[in-house]
Amino acid sequence: MFQLTATPQNGLADEPVHIQVTGLPPSQMVTLKASLKDEKGNLFRSKAFYRANEAGEVDVERHPSLGGDYIGVHAMGLFWSLKPEKAFRRLLKRDVINDPFRVTLDLYDSVCLQDSTTAQPRASQMVQRWFSGPGVQRKQIREGRVRGALFLPPGEGPFPGIIDLFGNIGGLVEFRASLLATHGFAVLALAYFAYEDLPEKLLELDLEYFEEAANFLLAHPKIQRPGIGVISVSKGAEVALAMACYLKQVVATVCINGPNAVLDIPLRYRDLLLMPMHYHREHIQTHVSGAVRFLNGNRDPWNELNQQSVLPVEKAQGCILFIVGENDECLDSRAHAEQAMEQLKSHGRSTGKMLVYPGAGHLIEPPYAPLCFASWSTALPCPVLWGGDPVAHAAAQEHSWGEIQKFFRQHFRGTRGKL
Repeated sequence: MFQLTATPQNGLADEPVHIQVTGLPPSQMVTLKASLKDEKGNLFRSKAFYRANEAGEVDVERHPSLGGDYIGVHAMGLFWSLKPEKAFRRLLKRDVINDPFRVTLDLYDSVCLQDSTTAQPRASQMVQRWFSGPGVQRKQIREGRVRGALFLPPGEGPFPGIIDLFGNIGGLVEFRASLLATHGFAVLALAYFAYEDLPEKLLELDLEYFEEAANFLLAHPKIQRPGIGVISVSKGAEVALAMACYLKQVVATVCINGPNAVLDIPLRYRDLLLMPMHYHREHIQTHVSGAVRFLNGNRDPWNELNQQSVLPVEKAQGCILFIVGENDECLDSRAHAEQAMEQLKSHGRSTGKMLVYPGAGHLIEPPYAPLCFASWSTALPCPVLWGGDPVAHAAAQEHSWGEIQKFFRQHFRGTRGKL
């Protein structure tokens, strides 16, 4: 009798799942499929082909996929290879407290090259993937100008405080903040445009807004003082690096595939106004998928003409971790990170660290999230190419997630007991 097991059936989204099949005839070819629907009803699917061993078993942790969406031994391949049925959809969890993603695993006793509505699986399992752990609290934040959601771990605290920033997607994105709170950090997922009464479009970055958010977080009774961390990606990483440069409250900053300069729109902080570098629009390309590739349109941060837009990283009082995907098709994030590291070095500072991931794309997220190779962007009328090789990108997400938590633990003083 065929049996498909997945352990745990109910777990966190950044935890691995052990998938096994037993009761097969020796050397039987099978197809394993995974599918889920997001909160908008968009369908994501993956599949892999396996051959049972002489005992009639398939253990995804030990046995290689022979074909399908990936090849080789990849215990979580069915999860990170999920692809949208409709092109350019990005898998994003919105309700991170009350409802998990439900992933259906199906077993077929043959090689299924196409998805069929008539073929019935021989066995199925449902796996629930939660984005917050027991006891994590979510509090909606509307304080002064600050808009966001604060996630607090269970317990009295005080906890190390982190601000979480995403990029041109806009709105409020919470899935990374809720997962970090599950690991012992108090995290403010911060919106800064296209949310509630915030500006619909980003015309200028006002650093005082982010300073207000930092002060709000530090004033909270459950937040450890005297400083906070920032985790960020893309445009959010530009904001985070500016916060590290100009705000004394910031002691630890993680920048994922971001620039070391002000791009596209001006940055204002009190009497200071930094003018941006703009894209070379004539060098922007269209990928075969139809998505727009911005990489070649980027201006060179090393060029003398662009130095007025480069952030003074050497002024940062805290430590900075640059995470770089070498297959980033949106930004030459390695060149930007290398220049930032050179800025620190030339001023005798050893407060920067760079992790470079070959084959990883722009959107490096928590472990086992599917690669988003290209997707629609709120700020643009066309889909954007983010890049990434699925296998290499998955490895980068898994490794960097541990490094991010280690970095924050190292640079928050006196946090070991709370974490």
